[in-house]
Amino acid sequence: MAAYKRILLKLSGEALMASKSYGIDSDRLMTYARQIKAASALDVKIGIVIGGGNIFRGLQGTNHGFDRIKGDYMGMLATVINGLALSSALESLGVPNRVLTAIRMEPVGEFYNKRTVEEAFRNHEIVIFSAGTGNPFFTTDTASALRAIEMDADILLKGTRVDGIYDKDPEKYSDAIRFSEITMEETYARGLQIMDLTAITLCRENKLPIIVFDMNLEGNLLRLLKGESAGTLVRP
Repeated sequence: MAAYKRILLKLSGEALMASKSYGIDSDRLMTYARQIKAASALDVKIGIVIGGGNIFRGLQGTNHGFDRIKGDYMGMLATVINGLALSSALESLGVPNRVLTAIRMEPVGEFYNKRTVEEAFRNHEIVIFSAGTGNPFFTTDTASALRAIEMDADILLKGTRVDGIYDKDPEKYSDAIRFSEITMEETYARGLQIMDLTAITLCRENKLPIIVFDMNLEGNLLRLLKGESAGTLVRP
């Protein structure tokens, strides 16, 4: 029995690079796909949002002369590329899935709506949400919170390259202290930027908990779904 019936898994686009400086590392991609396949075997309804930072970040583009709105749309397209890559990896493992886009771009993916999500879940398909919210000025963190709420997820699982939330950057400070649990209000008060403020506000107002965990350690996703501890719980 899984601890959750419906989950939204937020993946980092930058994590797909692994040791590369750009693009998608095929080994990392397949590691993620294998974990998601194992999770789906528990009969959990899974929605996925993946960032596009391994290809293009709209906000960073403004520092190089890009128009912010055009840059954000470029970032949305980057998430579609990553979504298609993950979809292909899952298909190679025999995992049925469906790519939905927040901007119309058939035949690349189906246009997002709640009814299509429920249809996919009835067909035991994993749903990959791409193109963010379809609007500039919103991050994929916000998109993941929004889609999680819309699909009635029990929890939002944010896969990162560290094993939870610390009081300071554990990659820079050896004395960083890890939290096993923390409230959303406390993350804001401490300035712990686990997600942007809009995303945190959406989760808090809709009483949607978050777990931040290390997705790069194979098996962690399955551990969480079985109710084991593998990260930091962020309570509304």
